[in-house]
Amino acid sequence: MSLDVRLFPCLSDNYGFLVRDAATGAVAVIDTPDADAILTDLEASGWGRLDLILNTHWHPDHTQGNAALKAATGCEIVGPEEVRRAAPLDRVVRGGDRVSLGDTVLEVTEAPGHTLGHVVYRSPDDAQAFVGDVLFVMGCGRLFEGSPEQMWTSLRTLAAWPDETVIWCAHEYTASNARFAMSVDDRPEMEARAAGILAMRERGEPTVPTTIAAEKAFNPFLRAADAGAFAALRAAKDGFSG
Repeated sequence: MSLDVRLFPCLSDNYGFLVRDAATGAVAVIDTPDADAILTDLEASGWGRLDLILNTHWHPDHTQGNAALKAATGCEIVGPEEVRRAAPLDRVVRGGDRVSLGDTVLEVTEAPGHTLGHVVYRSPDDAQAFVGDVLFVMGCGRLFEGSPEQMWTSLRTLAAWPDETVIWCAHEYTASNARFAMSVDDRPEMEARAAGILAMRERGEPTVPTTIAAEKAFNPFLRAADAGAFAALRAAKDGFSG
């Protein structure tokens, strides 16, 4: 692979991602939950530069480090127009656009639902994708702005990617997601998957990344039969206390 990824915790349950094109050394960060944590990991990486910020959506826990990182590194800030609601933005991208990180080409896909302008970034050549708050391990984002139909369509778009696609989700929500999944799916293999997830969290291990194949097998929101079933699941999860 030509794309190197560093995952590190930010805030209470966010993940930060530093991404490097191995051929050229160009570096991007996916979203900016905590500028200090990002700069600390950048220094620890030894990668020595930050060329791009790639924002997925406007929420402050994904954009609040934009200004400080721009000031510290001179990087270019790329993202959907909605980012301007909360933070600086240099270049607007929409579905169908491409962003170059050195020799790596990241395709931009619109994925509304969590917010109306949410986008995701994918390198087809490396089979890696950065999906913000659209898809989580065994879960999906809340519908703060979009409709169930919009989120369902977004999830189906991601589910159509190759099974081996590695999915980097922006939050560590998997323990709660696993408990909910078990409440709506009593397959023995689901119980085994959830047990493995809960054991990882007890050891303090991240459950990110995942793959499209794993989510198609165990994520109840990807297994929903249609948008109506998805909406019912999302409402149930919103009220789930497990």
